[in-house]
Amino acid sequence: MKRTFYLIPMMLAALSAARAQQVVDRYKKADRLRDQVQDKALYIPASPSAIPGRQAFLYNVQTPKGTEWLVGDAQGRQPAFDPARLAAVWQKTTGEKTDPYRLPFRVLTPVREGFEFTASGAVWQYAPEKDQLRKLRNIPEARYWGDRDEETGRRAVYSPDSSYSAFIREYNVVIRSEKTKTETPLSFDGSAGEYYSGDIRWSPDSRKLVSVKIRKNTPHQIYLIRSSPADQLQPKLETRNYLKPGDALPVHQPVLFLVDDKRAIPLDMSLFREQFSLSRPEWRKDGRAFTFEFNERGHQTYRVLEADGTTGRVRAIIEEKSPTFIDYSGKKYREDLGDGAEIVWASERDGWNHLYLFDGKTGKIKKQITRGEWVVRRVVNVDEKSRTVLFAASGRNAGEDPYLLHYYRIKLDGTGLTDLTPEPANHSITLADSIFLDTYSRADMAPVTVLRRLSDGSVIRELERADISAYEKAGWKMPEVFSATGRDGQTDIWGIIIRPTDFDPSKKYPVIENIYAGPHSAFVPKSFLTFTAMHELAELGFIVVQIDGMGTSNRSKAFHDVCWKNLKDAGFPDRIKWMEAAAQKYPSMDLSRVGLYGTSAGGQSAAGGLLFHPDFYKVAVASCGCHDNRMDKIWWNEQWMGYPIGPQYAECSNVVNAGKLKGELLLLVGEMDDNVDPSSTYQFADALIKANKNFDLVVLPGVGHSSGGAFGERKRRDFFVRHLLGFQPPAWNALIPNP
Repeated sequence: MKRTFYLIPMMLAALSAARAQQVVDRYKKADRLRDQVQDKALYIPASPSAIPGRQAFLYNVQTPKGTEWLVGDAQGRQPAFDPARLAAVWQKTTGEKTDPYRLPFRVLTPVREGFEFTASGAVWQYAPEKDQLRKLRNIPEARYWGDRDEETGRRAVYSPDSSYSAFIREYNVVIRSEKTKTETPLSFDGSAGEYYSGDIRWSPDSRKLVSVKIRKNTPHQIYLIRSSPADQLQPKLETRNYLKPGDALPVHQPVLFLVDDKRAIPLDMSLFREQFSLSRPEWRKDGRAFTFEFNERGHQTYRVLEADGTTGRVRAIIEEKSPTFIDYSGKKYREDLGDGAEIVWASERDGWNHLYLFDGKTGKIKKQITRGEWVVRRVVNVDEKSRTVLFAASGRNAGEDPYLLHYYRIKLDGTGLTDLTPEPANHSITLADSIFLDTYSRADMAPVTVLRRLSDGSVIRELERADISAYEKAGWKMPEVFSATGRDGQTDIWGIIIRPTDFDPSKKYPVIENIYAGPHSAFVPKSFLTFTAMHELAELGFIVVQIDGMGTSNRSKAFHDVCWKNLKDAGFPDRIKWMEAAAQKYPSMDLSRVGLYGTSAGGQSAAGGLLFHPDFYKVAVASCGCHDNRMDKIWWNEQWMGYPIGPQYAECSNVVNAGKLKGELLLLVGEMDDNVDPSSTYQFADALIKANKNFDLVVLPGVGHSSGGAFGERKRRDFFVRHLLGFQPPAWNALIPNP
């Protein structure tokens, strides 16, 4: 008895050591899979572009050598240039050594003199025939996305006939005769708070011009502390211009100036008063009028407006209205034909995103070009001569995943609809005159690339067929495409299932959902996935899923409208139904252990899963989340949550609902995040503390809007391993050597 008592600690220690080694082996397996397949998906075209003046395409593929650039045409494929020669001239010109099959650029643009690319902070041009490389220009520092162009301080704008120039002086519009050098003010009411834009638009006949009078708004700044700057010991305070929901916006009023009369005609603002935005004026070619677009604040009214070029009288050519929202940021399309005689316009007015032909004079619909329970996703071009439209759409082919993109041609009168890419897959095309390059695949099908005729979609030749033998050798498994009925009992919800390479259907696996429910698009991959963090996560012993629930885009308007003033919904009822259906088919999915993770809007939803559906989701990792939509950027949040600010913002707030937390939560945030104000995460953490809730918080010094890179990925894996598998993660501080 005494001997047994002394053996128990030894047995527990041995068991603990065995479990620790088992966990380390799981992590090694995930890293090994990455090493085995990284850059091993071969002959899949990337960065394709048409070559000017030729019926040919430039693209790159991974080969056993590395990255190779090819030219594909009806005769076949051949190298675009000798990579060794380019590597040599690059080193000679810049002093930087590079591998010929890992050149310092990912995108190569064909031009008549050869190719252009961006590398080492500059734009370069390479002429293969001359073996000549020259720097064209340095790349200017990118402007922060939140900085609005105040349109001041621009250079003089010359009239089309060069007889006049126009410019801004002391906030007013001034013209100068280039013949006599006489300067004449055209406006006198500009001021620092209400000034004329330097983005001056001349009429084609040089007799009129338009400038926009801008009434400034009060700016909104967010404050970021860079705790660990590289150039000094002490932290730095930085600010960003960052408008949030409810903030004041500038007011724009186009003003028509008649040069001969030296007269200003401010446009009547009746049709564009409550502005979210006003587009820049565009003159008709004959100078009779100019057009601009009005997006009403709240995004429930959108108008295409035309102003008479002599009187300034404004009329609406097209008006869209919605009781919920108009998806101006994702579905707007307009093409004017015959100098405005007709307009091709995209609209969801019949419940699906389709194309319409409007009469530009009367504003009436001449023809609904496309129709049916499917959606137009992208217009490639409108050919006025043949009166046809080339466009991408999804959901039209019965029995298919409704998100798969096909490309079609149709006449402007709505006849002659032709599927140019009939294979049941997700197609991506690049057009060059009468032919196009088509790469098609699915999440569960490796890519094929063919050259097709634009006339009928017939295949001229196959150019590439993916080689994924390295993946198969490593035991990698294709994601499974799975669909199930959503909350309403009739709408199909689509997603993918990713399993580990050593998957055993007789075992039970925790389920982790990679969530992103931003209403601006749909997010489940439809093309072949070369390799992702989801596969690595699965290797640790999980089944990983990704789902598009209601409230996301690319389906019907009703499907999309679920998100309106309701971002906390995030399609969760559909996601849960989907996982329940999958688990019923595959008992290996253990729905008593479900986690989720996401970044940005996905971070909001990941935390929201624990707050609003705590009986289903048990563990979440939320990175850079917009946890209260009043704290995030104006355009995205007012688009879906509405304006003016109402109680729906608080109802959807993770901060307000922090006290509902039941599961295990990890928050990650970059202290320099200027996409989603990091204070959104800090306020959520504050509310959790005040509610006496337990959670983990990782602040990433110097990091912007991010999931945290390699360190964040490790924290995410460790959190799921600890709370879903019940294993203690590896002791990284002991395992990772000192730098």
